[in-house]
Amino acid sequence: MKYLIIPKYIVTNDINDSILINHAVEIKDGRITSIVDLKNSDLKNYSGEIFNYPELTLIPGFVQTHIHLCQTLFRGLADDLQLLDWLQYRIFPYENAHDKYSLRASVRVGINELLRGGTTTILDMGTLRHQEVIFEELIKSGLRAFAGNCLIDQNDLFPQFKSTTKEQIDYTYSLAKDFHNSADGKIKFGFAPRFVLSCSEELLKESFKMKNDFDGSVYHTHSSENKNEIKEVRKRYGKENIEYFNSINTIDDHSVFAHCIHTSENEIQIMKQTKMRVAHCPSSNLKLASGIADIPRYLKEGISVSLGADGAPCNNNLSALTEMRLAALIQKPIHGADVMDAKTVFKLATIEGAKALHLENEIGSIEVGKKADLVLMNLNLSINSYVGDDESIFSDIVYSSGIQNINSVIVDGKWLVKDYQSLLYDENEITENAKSELEKLLKRA
Repeated sequence: MKYLIIPKYIVTNDINDSILINHAVEIKDGRITSIVDLKNSDLKNYSGEIFNYPELTLIPGFVQTHIHLCQTLFRGLADDLQLLDWLQYRIFPYENAHDKYSLRASVRVGINELLRGGTTTILDMGTLRHQEVIFEELIKSGLRAFAGNCLIDQNDLFPQFKSTTKEQIDYTYSLAKDFHNSADGKIKFGFAPRFVLSCSEELLKESFKMKNDFDGSVYHTHSSENKNEIKEVRKRYGKENIEYFNSINTIDDHSVFAHCIHTSENEIQIMKQTKMRVAHCPSSNLKLASGIADIPRYLKEGISVSLGADGAPCNNNLSALTEMRLAALIQKPIHGADVMDAKTVFKLATIEGAKALHLENEIGSIEVGKKADLVLMNLNLSINSYVGDDESIFSDIVYSSGIQNINSVIVDGKWLVKDYQSLLYDENEITENAKSELEKLLKRA
């Protein structure tokens, strides 16, 4: 099946940052097969379906490189706490209380929220048990995703929430064999040790080694998020967080480290030399009072930076648009009004996210041969600018848009949201189910 989308603007995100008018994008078998100049084309005899959206702007889908789908159920239940208390008194007990039904409910409302907000690719941290449920729901949804079970074999904060090193290694390898490159390659594995304080050195090393058996997989962890966390790492190992990962040879260019707020000069050089990827989560970093990562410095050093909403209990929404706005704004009082301009931040949420996951040849821009992971945005709402030209597009997307601007979402050529409606879920049904499962989970916690 092939079809044509005719929008008002096409934000290609190509090497020239071209914004096209009077063009259409042709999609066939999940890929972009042509970008048609309408001035020189007669569509009267076009054999496919034509979707005409003269008021909408077509952009690449957003890529979020740090998400916790298992936590969506806990939105609003862990406010106003710093990281280690947040984990000890809320998140670990809640995640520990998940059964397959509550986990499924959490994943569904999370996926729905991500898609309705224009996110087409995620890197998910997973959870300790029932990880196959997350994979099943990701496959059913059509979302493009990296995911893996969260690895924890030591837990001083909440000892019930852990497993043995051997069980973790065996379970992880089994899941990777079953799900890596599933759903026609849309689903890939992310080996996911939670963070230094919850993993033995053996588990960190073995999960990193496993990555080499699964081409295209990534190593996904938290690092240097909170000063108390870093203090404890220093106490245990005599090193800073990233220094420790480096000392045990568990960093490379397929490593995605969430946060990286408190880093030393030596660690910045390690990040640069190893070509590791940083997943910047500004909402989470502010809400947990963790701090503000020096993203302008990282970008200047050529360190890969992409964006993630983290989990709903430390952010309270999963919107890439919210993360873009905050990623831009929080740096300006520190570094000047001209840093983190709208176009730069838009790229962090699209092509730079694709690069972080080594998918830049597949997604992240609107170019012939790439996968059709696309979003149609209405930038003509009363909350947007009134200029009426392409100069304001990046500003409109980054500074003044929200979920209400997302009209339609396409992944791999398939429409998953169309004209503001999910084609996957009955939103009332999954919301009511989430409430019901949360009530049961809280009784188990």
